[in-house]
Amino acid sequence: MEQNNEFIVIHKLQRAIKQRLQALSLSVTSGAVDNFDKYKYITGQIAALEGVFQEISNLLNITKEQTDDGKVIRIDKDRNPKN
Repeated sequence: MEQNNEFIVIHKLQRAIKQRLQALSLSVTSGAVDNFDKYKYITGQIAALEGVFQEISNLLNITKEQTDDGKVIRIDKDRNPKN
């Protein structure tokens, strides 16, 4: 149960990062940036948040692979193929 709570927190964090990235991107593309220093600051924030988001995604993939324990996972939708 504790691991599920951790994943809930991680997914909420990912959602917050996505929302912040969208807001920052919108401010750049809508013309809300009025000087180059502000532009550099916002693009730096975007780059940092994208890096954090990617690292979280990578860690989640590693965790998922570890919980699979080498088991074969069926990826096709039809579990009873017709011959």
